[in-house]
Amino acid sequence: MSDDKKQKKNFEIPRPQFPKRAVITGGMPYGNKELHFGHVGGMLVFADTYARFLRDRIGKDNVIFVSGTDCYGSPIAESWRQKAEKGEFEGSLEDFVRHNHQKQKNTLNSYGISPNLFAASGLDRAKEVHAEYTLEFLNSLYEKGQLEQRSTMQFFDEKAGVFLNGRQVVGKCPVDGCTSEKGYADECDMGHQYMPENLIDPVSTLTGERPTMKPVTNWYFKLCDYQELMQQWVETLKKRKDVRPVVWKTIDEFLKPPVIYVKREFEEKYFSLKDSMPQHEYLEEKKKPSFTIEFKKLSDCDKACAILTQNGIRYRTGKTLVPFRLTGNIEWGVPAPVFQDEKGLTVWVWPESLWAPISFTKTYLEQSGKDPEDWKKYWCSKESTVYQFIGQDNIYFYGIAEPAMWMAQQQSETKTADPEDGELQMPIIVANHHILFLDKKASSSGQVKPPMADDLLEHYTPEQLRMHWLGLGLGQRSVSFMPKPYNPDAKPDDADPVVKDGLLLSNVYNRIIRTAFYTNQKHFGDVLPQCEPEEKFKEDAKKAVLEYERYMAKFAFHQCTYVLDSYIRNTSKYMAKSLKPDEQSPEELKQTLANLFYMIRITAVLLHPMAPFGTEKLREYLQVDERIWSWDTIFEPLTFFTEKEHKLKFLPPRTDFFTRHESQFASGSDEE
Repeated sequence: MSDDKKQKKNFEIPRPQFPKRAVITGGMPYGNKELHFGHVGGMLVFADTYARFLRDRIGKDNVIFVSGTDCYGSPIAESWRQKAEKGEFEGSLEDFVRHNHQKQKNTLNSYGISPNLFAASGLDRAKEVHAEYTLEFLNSLYEKGQLEQRSTMQFFDEKAGVFLNGRQVVGKCPVDGCTSEKGYADECDMGHQYMPENLIDPVSTLTGERPTMKPVTNWYFKLCDYQELMQQWVETLKKRKDVRPVVWKTIDEFLKPPVIYVKREFEEKYFSLKDSMPQHEYLEEKKKPSFTIEFKKLSDCDKACAILTQNGIRYRTGKTLVPFRLTGNIEWGVPAPVFQDEKGLTVWVWPESLWAPISFTKTYLEQSGKDPEDWKKYWCSKESTVYQFIGQDNIYFYGIAEPAMWMAQQQSETKTADPEDGELQMPIIVANHHILFLDKKASSSGQVKPPMADDLLEHYTPEQLRMHWLGLGLGQRSVSFMPKPYNPDAKPDDADPVVKDGLLLSNVYNRIIRTAFYTNQKHFGDVLPQCEPEEKFKEDAKKAVLEYERYMAKFAFHQCTYVLDSYIRNTSKYMAKSLKPDEQSPEELKQTLANLFYMIRITAVLLHPMAPFGTEKLREYLQVDERIWSWDTIFEPLTFFTEKEHKLKFLPPRTDFFTRHESQFASGSDEE
């Protein structure tokens, strides 16, 4: 039977369409530290859940989930330098990165996060493949005429006698509306890009002195040339249900003409200089504390900035497309190709991290004994989709710089007819809003220090945390993480929100499973009831599955948890009402258990991407193979996967499939 006929048979409403193949990427954590809760709870748990879902939905051989440690760049080099100077780390810079990479891998394992490859851009075979693909990618852009040399000013510490890399200078972000006090050389910790000379109140982290500026030459991608194409692309994003508004709204902000905001107190001085500035439009906004001047070209805006600076006029620039820097002079980086005899450059960490998932895909395929060039079947085929899970702060890079470079790579005179060997396909960007900590934005470089992901496991089980984070609704808004052990304002009688969210599994679903097993063991000696579930339960399952699948297709993870909550609680109500071993005949009891095991099985399939440890333990006791997770047979009962007289694994007394952390039993109750 064809998929279309199966679909019409199972549902009146068309089911969502999923690709033939998929790549899932998780934003890469820097190699200068272990993972804090935001890395895991704000992004990687969501990427893992969707990867696990797609493995069940379209087949695990058709899904590649890659992520890795971002090994290069000034933040890592600076962290290593400071720790080495203080005697907090012994070893080379590469040793430092390897140490942190291994800690990150261990943390992911503890949380059940399951990339096919968690690589490191600067270590081992992945390093070699990444360097090779970086040269290939940049050479292609150069040959297509999409790169340009630009001489810009770089911060120089006169006292130390050295150029300062990106994280060795700190000031205030010059982008209008940004309140970041962590503005670095040409980007702030909120992801805003600007020219180095516009940074407000710069200070060298090496000496504490105000640095001077000296010219340096680097290669830039002509991002500004893609304004029109990007605007067309954003219009298509606005119509898609699987793209969150935060993505296209953030991109849209950068597709506006270059503007400068000048405080009212400088208005008279501005008018005296107006005629000496490049052509622009003065925008009167009487109710605002500043006025706006708008330019048609970024170069004109830059010239105006220089004039304003020379005359002591304070201003801020607006969000707009600026040339995207690709190279730098930091030693710790991927070697850049030599264009026009410009030697000794390395690739800036942000650009190479954007195509690192392609390198990791090639590395994974190679390590799996497959052809590395098959990466094109996943990244270039119209039958495949790339899903990139990131945090809100990184939309500029993944939603603006990356798509524009992908568009540039598509500029080819020779078009292939092979749907699996075409151009780089535009990824679907799944951006979460900020996950706050105790109602404040937490950052390891800010004042509010987030808890480390490993530390949380001293208070909660991985699945308690996974379910809590998935249920927060980060796709819709910023939400605060309020773990009771870390909350100084929490009272002894206050419920812990993490524990509360986990009770659906540790109390309700756990009790359903145990009751079904123990009842079956007592009355039928471990043999699974062979009767079919009643039709009503099949219809209820279809409704839950359809609803869950539609939400998952839109990355509405919190809605998926609501579907599970409703279905599990309805199962519990049915069990309490209908399972009465002392009052039922053997045939009636078998039918009730068959219905109950069917609901347990449906719940397990829907829960499998979210809570892998407990559901895999359940599969073990059901004594069935991994076919149980496949959505090709989503509506089949357990008997479909078993032989006659199939025996369940004996369940010892008080065995738990989902439990609370041991620390919670000493002081907490067992209430739902």
